Amino acid sequence: QVQLVESGGGLVQAGGSLRLSCAVSGGTFSANTMGWFRQAPGKEREFVAAISRFGLNTDYLESVKGRFAVSRDNAKRTVNLQMNSLKPEDTAVYFCAAKASRDFGRVRERDLYDYWGQGTQVTVSS
Repeated sequence: QVQLVESGGGLVQAGGSLRLSCAVSGGTFSANTMGWFRQAPGKEREFVAAISRFGLNTDYLESVKGRFAVSRDNAKRTVNLQMNSLKPEDTAVYFCAAKASRDFGRVRERDLYDYWGQGTQVTVSS
């Protein structure tokens, strides 16, 4: 059974930075495309970023491009999301997700992810 545990959320002022981490246990970590999603109150869960199995490909939500960076360490079985220049509209619960896939297709579709973490709260004050 694959389990994902996020950490690193918190309260930060606008313009600040946070680094989220997701530790993965069980399964073959390098077999998974990894994604980050977020859900603000009253809104649907939306795609934020994804990284391919060996880190060669990434994809980002347009509004976070240039501010967020996703990375992974297959030896440590972790995936990270570095978030810079944070804005109040980035406030949400952030979720890590794993998708067993050989290719890097349809990474923005949340229903195609097989495993999810419990989420970590990110709050950006203005």
